[in-house]
Amino acid sequence: MSRDTYESPLSARYADKEMKYLFSPDKKFRTWRRLWIALAEAEMELGLPVTQEQVDELKAHADDINYEVAEAREKEVRHDVMSHVYAYGQQCPKAAGIIHLGATSCYVGDNTDIIIMTEAMQIVRRKLVSVIRVLSQFAQSYKDLPTLAFTHFQPAQPTTVGKRATLWIQELLMDLEDVEYQLSKAKLLGSKGTTGTQASFLELFDGDHEKCKALDQKIAEKMGYQACFPVSGQTYSRKLDSQMLAVLSGIAQSAAKFSNDIRLLQHLKEVEEPFEKNQIGSSAMAYKRNPMRSERIASLARYVIADSLNPAMTSSTQWFERTLDDSANKRISVPEAFLAVDGILNLYLNVADGLVVYPKVIEQHLRRELPFMATENIMMDAAKRGASRQELHERIRVHSMAASKVIKEEGGENDLLARIANDPIFGVTLEELEHIVRPEKYVGRAPRQTEEFLQETVAPILKKYDDIPEETAEINV
Repeated sequence: MSRDTYESPLSARYADKEMKYLFSPDKKFRTWRRLWIALAEAEMELGLPVTQEQVDELKAHADDINYEVAEAREKEVRHDVMSHVYAYGQQCPKAAGIIHLGATSCYVGDNTDIIIMTEAMQIVRRKLVSVIRVLSQFAQSYKDLPTLAFTHFQPAQPTTVGKRATLWIQELLMDLEDVEYQLSKAKLLGSKGTTGTQASFLELFDGDHEKCKALDQKIAEKMGYQACFPVSGQTYSRKLDSQMLAVLSGIAQSAAKFSNDIRLLQHLKEVEEPFEKNQIGSSAMAYKRNPMRSERIASLARYVIADSLNPAMTSSTQWFERTLDDSANKRISVPEAFLAVDGILNLYLNVADGLVVYPKVIEQHLRRELPFMATENIMMDAAKRGASRQELHERIRVHSMAASKVIKEEGGENDLLARIANDPIFGVTLEELEHIVRPEKYVGRAPRQTEEFLQETVAPILKKYDDIPEETAEINV
């Protein structure tokens, strides 16, 4: 670790090694060599003067990259692609003349970018599934536990802890659907030439258009893809980068919503994120348990959401068949979005897998508010026994105002039920009222909704990913 040079926190603190490697120089240059092998092999199969011996030589040196030669050459020629063509040729003297035959820099650069983004999105998919799986277990465990629900962060009708978790899961399922859609239409650039016309390949193939088309298809198949973009300029459409980061932005939005809910619940002392035995919450206040992991999710999510605008603006400002104002931006915006989302999902999994629920606090908060919510039921029961609905309404209003005053101005407990029990017009005892305001009577279909959602919606989706093993996420700091 260098202490006198800036290092991105996304790499140093947040993302996993697996994701960081995808955006490393080594991954890039190894993929370049795979692409040069695919090109040479496809050209040989289509009749160009490329021999099996040359292809075999390229394959023999696919991974032992002579970086020192490439780096020295780049200092001379100031061109990364041609420096690596030269270095590869030094290792493969028989194949040196056919490396990169007919191609432009975007052949290796753009195809590699697509391959890396696709593989990165597959990691995102795996981690997304893991989070959904853990949250589903949480929702199942707490599907029946009544809790105070909020609208406008004001007490509203009760729900259950498990039902609330289904709201988090549902947004992640929407994200997973977007990830799958993006992966389902993955295409390479192929080998399109300097302005996308394949003119150089048409020349090599003596005017044979079908061989030019076949070249793209063969390259795609050799690299594990079904197709290439049918048309392009010199580059693949930068709209692809925008679409990729839009998916990542969606995941960030879902994660931020979850993290905000947990932060609010931790303030209420109802649910807390995991807290290590020796973790310090505050340098000044030793008693504090700050929701730092949820806060970090929110922080990184905000970055991803803002970062997703970069490729959108880049895509919208490209000129004709190619301009270069995309390059510096995408070198930063695309990797950082994936690294940040990797960090977000690590945190999400860690928090979701270690949530601590405090049923007694939840019940206490619910019982403080529930008498107000039960007044309509109490009023209807009294009306059935013959009392005037208008008079009952007025008495409820008076008692509610008085009970609210005790809570807000005197700091006392909610005594609304006692006030109603002592009012002859209602004709009900305190014991009967306590029975009426049992929390489970006011959660509606929440337990059943949770059960149905997990069984009918989530389980079939997770079944598709049985091959993804269960995992835990370790947090570096």
